[in-house]
Amino acid sequence: MTEHITDFGHGFHHIRGQHRIGGLVDVGTHCSLVRLADGGAVFLDSYTLPGDILAQVRRMTANGADVRAILNLHPFHTVHCEWMHRTFPDARLYGTRRHRDRLPHLPWDDVLCEEDGLAERFGADLNFSVPGGVDLVCEKENVHFASVLAFHPGSGTIHVDDTLSCVQLPGPLRGLPLPMTGSLRFHPTLASALKPEPGAADAFTAWAYDLGADWHDARRVATAHNSVVELHGDFPERIGEALGQVQPVLARHRRRHG
Repeated sequence: MTEHITDFGHGFHHIRGQHRIGGLVDVGTHCSLVRLADGGAVFLDSYTLPGDILAQVRRMTANGADVRAILNLHPFHTVHCEWMHRTFPDARLYGTRRHRDRLPHLPWDDVLCEEDGLAERFGADLNFSVPGGVDLVCEKENVHFASVLAFHPGSGTIHVDDTLSCVQLPGPLRGLPLPMTGSLRFHPTLASALKPEPGAADAFTAWAYDLGADWHDARRVATAHNSVVELHGDFPERIGEALGQVQPVLARHRRRHG
């Protein structure tokens, strides 16, 4: 997968990056650069930009002076945070509680990405949502389900890490009927991410339906690992289909916890 930048219009630029598992399989990663109504710009997530994309970003942001903030929205996506801060040192650095715990030497803002304060600062341009019924950070380090989702109404773009996924296989493998390929799905670690308490499955379901309703006019979903899902006014239906796929997981949780 090649690294590239895509203009979705209305000041939203999506940057597709590389992330190799075991140094071999590139499952992709991403970040986005969003122009604010006041003339500034923010990054959604961090990525070590290759030279040509960095040069383009610098041209778009007055050599980086317009970059007001870097919003790190997934607690387990920490690899590129230090590079991003070094490259845009004047931008305010936001992260989740795990970012602060993992990289305490960086100058994190007091407002956490999972808190309402983020919306208070950037709500004029972006909407945020934290999944209900799940732990944002699980004790198991391999459970990367939850993240802070961001919606840019101007371009109709939802930027999401892991919580919603759509994996596109390479050309010769694209027709294989494998899970999570070709359609919008919830990350397969949902069962481990649900809080072990009564009502968690219902809280997650209610959050998902509310997300579909609140962001019904979304035009695309930019997922972390290798795909952008174009929408046609059908985001609520897509969320409904994704919920249908995880009904066995939610039913098991209800039987166990109530």
